[in-house]
Amino acid sequence: MDQYDAIIIGFGKGGKTLAGKLGGMGKKVAVIEKSEKMYGGTCINVGCIPSKSLVHSAAFSSAFEADDFDAKAVRYAAAIEEKRKLVDMLRRKNYEKLANNPNIIVINAAAQFLEPHVVEIVNKTEIKTISAPQIFINTGSVPMMPEIEGLADNPRVYTSESLMEKDDLPKRLTIIGGGYIGLEFASMYASFGSIVTILQDGEVFLPREDQDIADEIRNLLEKQQISIYTGVKITKAGSDGSVIYEKAGDEKALAGDAILVATGRRPNIDGLNLDAAGVETTVRGAIAVNENLQTRQPGIWALGDVIGGQQFTYTSLDDYRIVISQLAGKADYSLEKRKNVPYSVFMRTPFSRVGLNEKEAEKAGIAYKVIKMPAAVIPKAQVLRQPEGLLKALISPENGKIIGMMLLCAESYEVINLIKLAMDLDADFHFLRDQIYTHPTMSEGLNDFFSLA
Repeated sequence: MDQYDAIIIGFGKGGKTLAGKLGGMGKKVAVIEKSEKMYGGTCINVGCIPSKSLVHSAAFSSAFEADDFDAKAVRYAAAIEEKRKLVDMLRRKNYEKLANNPNIIVINAAAQFLEPHVVEIVNKTEIKTISAPQIFINTGSVPMMPEIEGLADNPRVYTSESLMEKDDLPKRLTIIGGGYIGLEFASMYASFGSIVTILQDGEVFLPREDQDIADEIRNLLEKQQISIYTGVKITKAGSDGSVIYEKAGDEKALAGDAILVATGRRPNIDGLNLDAAGVETTVRGAIAVNENLQTRQPGIWALGDVIGGQQFTYTSLDDYRIVISQLAGKADYSLEKRKNVPYSVFMRTPFSRVGLNEKEAEKAGIAYKVIKMPAAVIPKAQVLRQPEGLLKALISPENGKIIGMMLLCAESYEVINLIKLAMDLDADFHFLRDQIYTHPTMSEGLNDFFSLA
């Protein structure tokens, strides 16, 4: 049995960063990854990076709306190829960064626990056992597939991962799910030239967001000719790409060429044999951890999407900080100390948010003042020819602190990080109102925006 100082199961953001750090400290580390196409984790290979590459290409393609579908399909195929080149390059760099460290071995194999600190690894050529006093599980998440007749083994059905490998642009794309992934893909494929329809089971569109924000997002998507149906029950998916659904008691048929299932992701724990390790899971199928990301079994941690909660590559990186603080003997950072995690949805008009919205502030009994401003007021929005959207913030009437902010505007994914920084620094809105910003930028809009407070 081979002995290591640490075993990391999964090549995700948190795990690979931890492996590099431990290897740099002289520790003998084994990184187990069953797929050669997943070096670097979900983000690089099947998530953020490939989708944002396509979002960028779609924005370019949208300038040629007058072209016929065949011309749009050619640009789409080129975008897919460009995406593949980018992913291949980043995947190779991620592999080399670890594999070139003499203290780190990357093993392509499936892993399962035999005992708390003993792992069996299986690949095409061997079966062996390895052990380590410290084991870190970073296996990410996988798309969920609802139990709807006709979805399984249907050549016209895709997940967000598999759709980005499709070379042919679907003329008619039906998206099952009205969450953030579904909206991002809807906007992207509509920009490429697909006719997009979103089918959502819930009656309320974007129930997590305030009504004014949800309404404006819906309005902007519908301006892209995206059809949105809420309160529907999907009963069957056809092998021809069609979907049968019920709404208000009436059965309807929707023709299509491809179906994207965007109903969320679940922790990837299949095959790990966690029971043998004494590692518990939650009712949602995530690995149960405490505020220090420790499982119930001493010496075993879990980080990233596999613990549930916010599934972002940057929170996986922050999980690394929690773990390394313990390994360095400090233990001065934990989940309880994490705050103000922003997120962005990369639609044609991107939406970004940090902190509480009105729904959440009211539920928590927090007093607030609302300020809003149309994005068109910002000169850079006009320069970019993207004047759509709005800016909204909740301000404490007592001390001027920012409770939360919602940005539905061009480049919101950059500006939101300024808001998070101010909130982390416990600064009030004057801090951002009175900053000197370069011109013309979207961030300088904060001068005018916070002058409304």
